[in-house]
Amino acid sequence: MAILVKLDALLHERRMTLSKLADRVDITLANLSILKTGKARAIRFSTLEAICEALQCQPGDLLDYAASTKEDQAVPK
Repeated sequence: MAILVKLDALLHERRMTLSKLADRVDITLANLSILKTGKARAIRFSTLEAICEALQCQPGDLLDYAASTKEDQAVPK
């Protein structure tokens, strides 16, 4: 995946647990966990805004872009 989610690093920097963020943002722990592990396929702008507000960060602090490799582009069987 070319978009990397740096939620784990931000939580560590802010000394905040995923559970506490889930409470502040009013999102299920399961959905935040999917985002944190990089398995999310999309994120709503309203969710991104709420996370950025809770962590006092910019979207660019949370998301990063890495060029895809040929292996990333391979079609799964």
